[in-house]
Amino acid sequence: MAPCAARLARLSRTASFSACHRLHSKSLSDEENLKLFGKCNNPNGHGHNYKGKGLIDPISGMVINLTDLKEYMQQAIMEPLDHKNLDKDVPYFAEVVSTTENVAVFIWENLKRLLPAGMLYKVKVYETDQNIVVYKGEETISER
Repeated sequence: MAPCAARLARLSRTASFSACHRLHSKSLSDEENLKLFGKCNNPNGHGHNYKGKGLIDPISGMVINLTDLKEYMQQAIMEPLDHKNLDKDVPYFAEVVSTTENVAVFIWENLKRLLPAGMLYKVKVYETDQNIVVYKGEETISER
């Protein structure tokens, strides 16, 4: 049997975490925040059970050692976020509004520091079954 040509694959591992947060921008007044974020601007915050996926671009054979990936995800996602108040317990969110979009960016930046260069393809964060954010590391979208 002849050897197979190199094949491309993507590996995905899911991590779930629970956290609370308050959507509130320091750049807006209390009234503007309430109008923009509604009940999500509750001063006591509100909670979610988040689910995220990090897809990895493969290079060859075993995309990444799953034991290593599990540890990277533990460090990048679970330790800083699970069962935390994002606004009070995670320094990143002291200055950044804790939207799901910004949670995805936070996870991307943390994973990017741990994974081999070029391995991280995308981060997908499910705030709910209906609210999902996909982030691929883009910093800006060029205007046309």
